[in-house]
Amino acid sequence: MAAPVSTVGKPSAERLPLNTTSFQKKTRTKLISIPGTRPSVQNGQLLVSTGVTSLDYLLGGGLAVGTVLLVEEDRYDSYSRMILKYFLAEGVVCRHELFVASAQDNPDDILQELPAPILDDVAIHKPVEQPRLSCEPQDSLDAMKIAWRYQNLPKVQSALASSSRFGHYYDVSKTMEPEIRQAAKCHRFYLTEHPTQSPPTHSTMLESYSALLKSLQEVINSEGFDVAAPMSKSRNILRIGLPSLGSALWGDDLSCHDNPRNGHALATFFYGLRAMLRSSLAVAVVTVPSHLIQDRALMGNITRLCDNAIALESFKGSERETNPLYKDYHGLLHVRQVPHLNCLASKLPDHKDLAFKLKRKQFTIEGRSGRSTCCRRSSERGSGGRWASRWADV
Repeated sequence: MAAPVSTVGKPSAERLPLNTTSFQKKTRTKLISIPGTRPSVQNGQLLVSTGVTSLDYLLGGGLAVGTVLLVEEDRYDSYSRMILKYFLAEGVVCRHELFVASAQDNPDDILQELPAPILDDVAIHKPVEQPRLSCEPQDSLDAMKIAWRYQNLPKVQSALASSSRFGHYYDVSKTMEPEIRQAAKCHRFYLTEHPTQSPPTHSTMLESYSALLKSLQEVINSEGFDVAAPMSKSRNILRIGLPSLGSALWGDDLSCHDNPRNGHALATFFYGLRAMLRSSLAVAVVTVPSHLIQDRALMGNITRLCDNAIALESFKGSERETNPLYKDYHGLLHVRQVPHLNCLASKLPDHKDLAFKLKRKQFTIEGRSGRSTCCRRSSERGSGGRWASRWADV
């Protein structure tokens, strides 16, 4: 009789071990780690700061990567341009790449007007001259104040560098130093340097907008901002600044006539821009002179094509400028659109009655009650089963 074949150490291919199960532990996906970004506590979306901490709070913590922020300009384009400069300055501090397009001012002139960061906020190592130690008794006592093993290390000076923290503060009374500004990589699109032709009859987009989208797409593809591109190098964020789209300087008659011939050109551009950013590590801030657009229905369509939309109403030249009720503010801020990303209901601002003011060194947004939106709220259970909010300035 043949001896049975031993199967020890030879598990059968058809028979699985007794402890095998189809259950698989769900692992948390690893978020992309990029300096100057953080995940949203509401929907996990990657956020960047606008450079204005109070505006970040209104938008739910910051601007989500892959979205568009529309800023309806005030009549004199003073404060909307300042928000754009804050946005670009934050990109310089975080070492994000910039894309600036303009039809009026040279992009280099816009970059030269960026506000200076407060140096106490971040620091860079700049070697300075090492002082020589003297044999004087007083000098010996001063030298002993530092541990002996640190005496030979080069001293550093507080200045600007790439910072991993989220959000910084800026001094609008000063401009950014050239060596700091030049450290950031910037892509420029100046319309006068891109001659345009008349668009084909079947096209609903102006040639100027088409050239802008084409230039932006080339930067996204060549610099590795496409999320589908292989990660050959460390990831970074592309910040896009587009001032005064829809003005006559772009060849658009939207703000010049009641019945414009190119009425849907700007809306078509926003549709293409939003689709492009959805698959890119990029975020855009676009300003539009909405007060010159007569067709409010068309302006509403443009607003709905953006993820975030705010409007600035300046008191300059109006009756409110001398009204004592508004003496502490320079204008009103209206929230037109809030993002709907990875959620059923979007987060609405706590205050709808918002105003902004420009101090000597800082631009802030506050509720009309005087409480800054850049604040920390600690909620606690109040009497009667309702939530009571306690505010404290940061």
